[in-house]
Amino acid sequence: MSMRTFRITVRGVFDGLTEDQRAALLADAAAHDVLRAAFTPEGTLTYDIAARPAFVFRFSATGEEEEDILEATEQAEAAAEAWLTERGYGFKNLRSSAEDLSQAPLSKRQRRAARSTEA
Repeated sequence: MSMRTFRITVRGVFDGLTEDQRAALLADAAAHDVLRAAFTPEGTLTYDIAARPAFVFRFSATGEEEEDILEATEQAEAAAEAWLTERGYGFKNLRSSAEDLSQAPLSKRQRRAARSTEA
């Protein structure tokens, strides 16, 4: 059986931040810029607290079965919650979405490459 790769996105909103917490997030904002966004096993956090209180965690995971995406999503949500809670950041509206890359449609370049290897 082949391994499947999952991309999980966990979104939410910071809630009830103190001035010190907000200042700490602003000070560390460059390290969490959307241009540094990547799907990683440990998760990548992005936010722009100066513009809005929303944040996004991006996780990657693998599994053998299609159903493994559900467990991977639960683990990603738990990891995001743990990261926020460990730092004392309040949050709300936590929601997640997941994609099984084995089910993703091929891009134009990928379809062209697949046709050329078939010939």
